[in-house]
Amino acid sequence: PAIGRDLGGGLVGLQWTVDAYLLTLGSLIVFGGSLGDMYGRRKMFVLGLAGFTGASVLCGLAPNIPALIAARAVQGVGGALLVPASLSIISASFHPDDRGQAIGAWSGLSGVSTALGPFLGGYLVDSASWGWRLVFLINLPIALVTIVLTLKHMPETRDTSVRGGPDIAGALTAALALGGIVFALIEGPVDGFTSPSVVVAAVIGIAALIAFPVIEVRRQEPMLPLDIFRSMQFSGANAATFAVYAALGGAMFLLVIELQVAFGYSALEAGA
Repeated sequence: PAIGRDLGGGLVGLQWTVDAYLLTLGSLIVFGGSLGDMYGRRKMFVLGLAGFTGASVLCGLAPNIPALIAARAVQGVGGALLVPASLSIISASFHPDDRGQAIGAWSGLSGVSTALGPFLGGYLVDSASWGWRLVFLINLPIALVTIVLTLKHMPETRDTSVRGGPDIAGALTAALALGGIVFALIEGPVDGFTSPSVVVAAVIGIAALIAFPVIEVRRQEPMLPLDIFRSMQFSGANAATFAVYAALGGAMFLLVIELQVAFGYSALEAGA
C-alpha cells in the first residue's frame, strides 16, 4: 500500500510489482542453473548478484509504477542466475559428508530471512524518511560485501560433462508460457477475459506451454531433462512445492493488503 500511495497504479500495478520479479525468476531459473553448469557457477553467482543489486537500486529510485515493474523484472533475471548457482556451489564445494549440513544451513537461513523480512520491511516502510524505497536499497551494502567475499574465497566450479550450447529455445518457450498465462490472469479481471490483448497473451502462453516439452524431448542437451519426472520423489516434491507456494503467494499478497487497507494496520504491524 505504501508503494500504491506514492506511485499509484492501483491493484494491478501492485500485482505486477510482485509478479514481474517472480515471472522472470520462475521463467529463467532452470536456464540460469544450466548457464552456471556450463560457464562457471561462481561467475553466474557474481553476475546474478550484481544484476540483482543494480536492479534493486533502480527499484529504490523508481519515479513511477512502470519503471518499478521493469526494474523488478530485471531483478528477477539476476535472481535466476544467483539462486541456482548458490546451491550448486554448495553441492560442488563441500565434501559429501558435510554437504547435508551445508544445505541445511542454506535452507534454514532462507527460512529465517523469509520470516524476518516482512517485519524488517514493515519497520523500514514506517520508520525511515525514504520509506518503502529502503526495502530495495538495503540490498546494496549486503551484496557488495558478498561479491567481495565470493571473489576472494569461493572456488570456481562447472559441470565438465555438459556438451553443446545453452538451451535458448527452451528458455524462451518457458518464458513465453509463463509470461503469457500470468499476463492474462492479471489483466483479465481489469480489461475483460475477451479483450484482444488478454486472449492473445493466453493463446501464446498455452501454445508455448505445449511446445516446451516437445522442444526439450528433441534437444540433445535440454535445460530440463524430462526423464527426471519418472522419479516419484522428484515429481512428488515438485507437486507439493507447487501447492505450498501457490497458497503462500496468494495469501501473503492479499493478507498484507487486507491488514493495512481494511484493518488499518501499519506496515510494521502487518509485517509482524
